[in-house]
Amino acid sequence: MVHVLIERCIAEGMTSTYEELARKAMHRTYIAPGFISGETFFDAHAPNRRFLLCKWRSERDWQAWSISEQRTEFTNQIAPILEEPERVTVLKH
Repeated sequence: MVHVLIERCIAEGMTSTYEELARKAMHRTYIAPGFISGETFFDAHAPNRRFLLCKWRSERDWQAWSISEQRTEFTNQIAPILEEPERVTVLKH
């Protein structure tokens, strides 16, 4: 099992657009093979900085999702509203 931490910094004024796109993406993720769970967080001192912590059955499952057409479509949609590219960290116990 692996955890994947995704960090995104949303451009000023684009929070509601991001949240709508992220909600749609999470619905697609729920049916991805190997997806177990996911939680979202925001920085208490910088609310435009968002974190997504997902649990996957294996790193292979995460890798398959990370290059999937569905995730690529989502990342292409949110890229213009991010201040910087998202950062992804794969965590293992």
